[in-house]
Amino acid sequence: MFFQKLSAKIRKNRIGYYAKTFLRQLPPAGLYESLLPEKLRAVSHFDKAYLADRVNYYNKLNQVTALGDDAFALKDMQMRQSPKTYNFDTFEYSRFFDRNLKISLLRGDVTHVPGSPSIQKSRPVNGDNANAVLLNLDKKRHFVFIKDDVELNDKKNMLIGRGSMTQPHRIKFMEQYFDNPLCDLGQVNKEGGNPKWIKPKISIAEHLAYKFILSLEGNDVATNLKWIMSSSSIAVMPNPKYETWFMEGSLIADHHYILIKDDYSDLEEKLQYYITHPEKAQVIVNNANAFVKQFLNEKREDLIALLVLEKYFYYTSQIAERSI
Repeated sequence: MFFQKLSAKIRKNRIGYYAKTFLRQLPPAGLYESLLPEKLRAVSHFDKAYLADRVNYYNKLNQVTALGDDAFALKDMQMRQSPKTYNFDTFEYSRFFDRNLKISLLRGDVTHVPGSPSIQKSRPVNGDNANAVLLNLDKKRHFVFIKDDVELNDKKNMLIGRGSMTQPHRIKFMEQYFDNPLCDLGQVNKEGGNPKWIKPKISIAEHLAYKFILSLEGNDVATNLKWIMSSSSIAVMPNPKYETWFMEGSLIADHHYILIKDDYSDLEEKLQYYITHPEKAQVIVNNANAFVKQFLNEKREDLIALLVLEKYFYYTSQIAERSI
């Protein structure tokens, strides 16, 4: 029954997402623009230092920087351009700004830093990534949190992993651990990978019967990391190479998740350690849950997104003032 309720809730959230997206497009732009000053005054209701830290994490621009040739006016955003969710999620916040302001928008799984300031979902963690300004895009797929009623100590002492095994680093993991007794691994894609690895997809709820859940990056970030860290299971992964609104680059190894080496060679050692030290495993769960909690204040998250865009427009010389 718990599994059915969780799956139904996720489906309901997706339906609600599309309904809200459609309704947002109905009012005239001028109505939204008139609401922006009041929304930005909400800064006084929150910890300004915390807001500034989050804004400056996502938007690292600190000097006037010219937009690229791909920039377009907000009024010219093609809402039905694929992948549509990137336009929908950008519009959720950009609708409150002057429609003549311009942005560059990189859609999809972005693993590079552009030559000029751009709004995007993901970026590399390391190096100079200031031109890659993060918003919470494609969030109906990536920003999923859950409530897990199963205690860590009541879960199986195994690592569960299901995913598309097409990238070389994921294939390498399967080659090393598919037959390992500490692991329940499966490939869900029928083309590519290895036919002997193919297993049926399982629900998020079915993953939660296991203490450890594999979280390997795909094209960019690992989609499942957010819901794992909101559960009472533990994410097992190498250090993240890419980050999104979830601030993966700020996560602390063996504090928010169980760190394994990039070559995966210490997986058994790490799993056995936390199996024999359940109290330390529980600390990681507690830390992960606490990290997730900061994203659950919707009003604050909306305000931070507006401030990120405001800073973007400021450092691309399109507005004269900032709120913080």
